[in-house]
Amino acid sequence: MDVELLEIRQHMGRFPPFDGLSDDLLDAIAEQVEVSYFKTGSNILELNETLNELCYIRSGAVEVYRRNGELYNRLGEGDIFGHFSLLRNHKVSLPAKAIEDTLLYFIPDAVFQRLCEEDDHFADFVELERPRLETAAEQQKKSNDMMVTRIRKLLTRYPVMVEVSTSVQQAAQQMSEAQASALLVLKEGSDNPRFSFKDSEGQTWQMCGILTDSDFRTRVVAEGLSPQTTVGEVVSSRVITIQSDASVYEAMLTMLRSNVHHLPVLYRQRPVGVVHLSDIIRYETHSGLYLVSNIFNQSSAQGLARLAPDVRAAFVRMVQEGANSQMVGSALSTIGRSFTRRLLEMAEAELGPPPVPYCFMVNGSMARNEQSIVTDQDNALILSDEFVPEQHDAYFHALAKIVSDGLDACGYTYCKGDVMATNAQWRQPLSVWKGYFQDWMANPTPERLLHSSIFFDLDSCYGEDLYVETLQDLIAETAPKSPLFLAAMARNALNRTPPLGFFRTFVMEQDGKHNNSINLKRRGTAPMVDLVRIHALACGSKAQNSFQRLNDISKTQLLATGMSDKLSYAFEFLCMSRIRHQMIDLQEDRLPDNNIEPENVADSERHTLKDAFQVLSNAQKFLKFRYPMPAQRQGR
Repeated sequence: MDVELLEIRQHMGRFPPFDGLSDDLLDAIAEQVEVSYFKTGSNILELNETLNELCYIRSGAVEVYRRNGELYNRLGEGDIFGHFSLLRNHKVSLPAKAIEDTLLYFIPDAVFQRLCEEDDHFADFVELERPRLETAAEQQKKSNDMMVTRIRKLLTRYPVMVEVSTSVQQAAQQMSEAQASALLVLKEGSDNPRFSFKDSEGQTWQMCGILTDSDFRTRVVAEGLSPQTTVGEVVSSRVITIQSDASVYEAMLTMLRSNVHHLPVLYRQRPVGVVHLSDIIRYETHSGLYLVSNIFNQSSAQGLARLAPDVRAAFVRMVQEGANSQMVGSALSTIGRSFTRRLLEMAEAELGPPPVPYCFMVNGSMARNEQSIVTDQDNALILSDEFVPEQHDAYFHALAKIVSDGLDACGYTYCKGDVMATNAQWRQPLSVWKGYFQDWMANPTPERLLHSSIFFDLDSCYGEDLYVETLQDLIAETAPKSPLFLAAMARNALNRTPPLGFFRTFVMEQDGKHNNSINLKRRGTAPMVDLVRIHALACGSKAQNSFQRLNDISKTQLLATGMSDKLSYAFEFLCMSRIRHQMIDLQEDRLPDNNIEPENVADSERHTLKDAFQVLSNAQKFLKFRYPMPAQRQGR
């Protein structure tokens, strides 16, 4: 996409109802827009003329009139008009005139109709005759604004970009002139396709790093480097980015997870802006997630442990303010990763630099971004293949112990199954981990299936991300070709069933501690996670989050049409029932758990719980038919 079209989509993407559209829909608009200029006082639309375009104001001001000549509305930059005519008979019923020099984008009717069909928010906006502010306020009531607002809306200008050969003095001057706190460093060529793009003249460039005000202080001034030093000599090769289509919420989580304050925003691979954490803070000042910044300001495990009450308070606030399970799960997972990362930084400061590269891998709910306030540790270490146990293992065992003990002090209890990096079995070189995963899929014994259910939710928390990505690629390539493994996993998933008896009555726990209750994790969310994971493995999905996995599954023919949506709704309801129960426990000074007593649940919720459990039950029954045991295995 050339610069002119990019400018069109960037501008439109900042204003409703376009701000909620996907990048694909914005592309469709930008590629077919026609641009027209109207002088002050000129007529734009005349009564009863045929209209086949939606009008968007790029700059200037427009007045819209009723049939009798009375002023109906005065519009400015980012507003639209003409949509009522397109929705009715394509005849202008509300004439319009430019009251300033005005630049308009005309969007063809075919594109307008596509937007109405494919985006409910857009359709609601143009079909309901309400002011933009009222519509935006109504939308905010329905959903947390940070989850639906695209990060591109926060961008106000293009990024400052310089070549690697630019001197630090020149770069600093350009930053000062642009009043920017960061610049992007480019080089010709495309060594890394992930960050390569073509400019308007067809030249290929690659973004190879970012330099911030802080970098100039610490890497240039503090080191006493010459003003003629090139930016390529001081720029960090570690680049954390986000796509312009992502939500403000996702951008914030990315910053907090990676402990960065500047985040380059990309459209495809092309940089279109840089967002600063302060931009998000100005946009949304009430998020409880900002305690993450306190985590990275702590200098001891004791200091981190003192933040545990703040985590519980943030959890309660999020639930009270209407956050859904995905928001709560992502926030708590980000907080957990932040504790882990800070402990690793402290461990390296105490033990010295690691003798070989490593990746600290998280598993289970943290890897899926589905943590609740009740959680334990599931983690491991993937080490470089240069690892020599006799020379290096003492360091990594000590590092793992510092992290594990610290997490326990912060409320993340030790794993009862010893799935932690302190266990030598889960502290191995990458080649050994590859062997683990290949063996688990090739020879699915009960023990290996247990390991698969834990380790097939995996993500990098710190260190060499590529190690985890290598394992994710291995799984995505091998699992779909392993019918025996999928069949064994499917049967293993049936060990935990929803608590439904005859006539859909509830079957209660009778374990002595929680008599006449239902464990929502053991009987609801956990078997749902197991079920979704199997289908995701079968279709080669690399997603870790259950909702994202369901999205990938829905694009295949593994399940009947609409089944992925039913599972998603059921999973969301089960998660939120569990989350709300835990919030009530905390508010009433009880230790939160996963058990609810049906008699304490409102009738409407109890009926919906049964519906959710029924969806899960039906989906479990389908598993063994969808993944039959291979014939040669059955014959043995």
